[in-house]
Amino acid sequence: MHQDKDEIRLNTTEQPSFIYTFACREDELSLSQLEMRAFFGMEAPSHILKSTVGIDPSRSPFIKERIEVMYQGSTMAEILQKVEAIQLLDATFKVIFVKLNDLSPEDKISYEDQRAIERELGIHITGEADVHHPTYVFGIVALGGKWYFGNYLKNTAVWLHHMKKPRNYSIALTTRLARAAANIAVPHPEGIKAIDPCCGIGTVLVEALSMGIDIVGRDINHFIVRGARENLEHFGLDGEVVVGAIANVSDHYDVAIVDMPYNLFSTITTEEQFSILQHARRIANKVVVISIEEMDEMIAKAGFTIVDRGVAKKGLFSRQVLVCI
Repeated sequence: MHQDKDEIRLNTTEQPSFIYTFACREDELSLSQLEMRAFFGMEAPSHILKSTVGIDPSRSPFIKERIEVMYQGSTMAEILQKVEAIQLLDATFKVIFVKLNDLSPEDKISYEDQRAIERELGIHITGEADVHHPTYVFGIVALGGKWYFGNYLKNTAVWLHHMKKPRNYSIALTTRLARAAANIAVPHPEGIKAIDPCCGIGTVLVEALSMGIDIVGRDINHFIVRGARENLEHFGLDGEVVVGAIANVSDHYDVAIVDMPYNLFSTITTEEQFSILQHARRIANKVVVISIEEMDEMIAKAGFTIVDRGVAKKGLFSRQVLVCI
């Protein structure tokens, strides 16, 4: 499906709007909502959200799909009338009924009726239906008592491929957490310079670079830096990773992502952790701190204000994700 490039645009002066659906495990909800607030400035009361902010769903480990709204109506009859304006001629198309919506239990639409709605919409569009390899993909979704129809884009779950790194270790961030952290730090990448000064094996770097974020990495461990470079090369990503301590960083960045080293697997002391925070304060306007322990007091002492936070859980193990300015 050519969902990412073949879209129908309306000639309108109105601001574009988008409908997003989300899917996450219960222990990922806090992290998903933190990423949501970073992207959209708000979080969805349920697993569906309407926004004027356009985000590629494949950037997020939690966004399932997106509809770029072309038409909206209070009834399906209104939508059917409006889609008659779509003239695809010889091009092919497919219509998808989005299953995640805010319909009440008594108003839920059965599988058979969902397929019937897809067929009915297809009848009103001038073009050739093709469920397997369509040129255009449209979606229909219910939200807030209205129906929305438009270009449909599905998440391609790029990060799943990144799980198969040639170099890895057990305490590294999961790819889902790393990708979410990169989005929380840099939700809108244009013109933003980022750094991961304790990059480890490069899990955050891989996710950030794959999304077009301008980021550099460094670590004090020569062996680990070689592994990070190998991981970037494996995925065809061009990024700078150097050996060195955060204390030696002289450039200034818009944002830093600090996966704080911790005593369980490291000889780092509390004083060294505080030093990392102090230097992060020096080199970046905004810092996203990832830590397995409570660090509010130390973060405040380093001169930061925590403006948002979430928790990433994996079984009994959890990491705090703190947005600091």
